[in-house]
Amino acid sequence: MSLFGDGLDRAVQGAFTRPIPKSAGAQMRYLVKQLKGTRAVAGLLGVSQRTVERYVKDQIRRPRTDLARRLENAVRARWQPRIRAQARRQAATSTGLVLDTRARFGFTAAPGTTDDARIRHLTLALPPHHAARLLDAQETGADEQQLRALAAEALGEVYFRDGGRRAAGLEVEFTDVEHVEFDL
Repeated sequence: MSLFGDGLDRAVQGAFTRPIPKSAGAQMRYLVKQLKGTRAVAGLLGVSQRTVERYVKDQIRRPRTDLARRLENAVRARWQPRIRAQARRQAATSTGLVLDTRARFGFTAAPGTTDDARIRHLTLALPPHHAARLLDAQETGADEQQLRALAAEALGEVYFRDGGRRAAGLEVEFTDVEHVEFDL
């Protein structure tokens, strides 16, 4: 499970204008239409092509829980691509992202300071240039550590260094993440 990647996905999915299809048959039909065939859907979901055909014809109505989860995730990943792209573009150019996190923050600072790591709960609006970096990194396939480093850099800039007005040279360590949520 990717905490930061999934959080960014959920934020973009919040911009959807319609809910994803509810029934397994409707979800299968959507995937067959998107992937242009039952064989591709069967390969994606790890089931036989005949099983996909049965779902499309509503001969099978209730999938196993693991298949239902894979099916819903596959549909959600492909649902409303234009809305998804528009939300990403808007966050990267004008609105930015809201980051809500509870994690341990520590700092690299001068010896003798009181910058010991401690748990903090922060909710901050990240400016568009930080949002663009996070979303671009996720889109290009950045792993969890890279996304965490970008988020730590953004938090350090926005919250701890206050846009360059204080604590110059302060490096933020972002560890023991309890939860992370993003919002557009």
